[in-house]
Amino acid sequence: MSVLDAIESPLAMSASEKHAHQITTTPWASNPSSPSVIVIDETLGIDVTTTVYPTNSPSANGDVISLSLLQALTVGHRYRVEVQFTTGSNIWEVRFYVECIF
Repeated sequence: MSVLDAIESPLAMSASEKHAHQITTTPWASNPSSPSVIVIDETLGIDVTTTVYPTNSPSANGDVISLSLLQALTVGHRYRVEVQFTTGSNIWEVRFYVECIF
């Protein structure tokens, strides 16, 4: 598995915001399938996927993976969002970080 860090990270969000992020896989691979996502609260060191993605249904269309709404973040916490997808027989993981600043 190849693990990649998104250049745009870390992203800043407030506790009241809800964002549906997208990842374009074109720099690494084409036609991603079977996307999945988990979120680790790095401040606490725990998996908070079900809290911050209550609807966790990422989808792929062309070279773009669309994530569900990221929400319910805690002020002062840093989150690592890990998105896995498959192309052919390869498994890829793209990570980005979100900081809840207010």
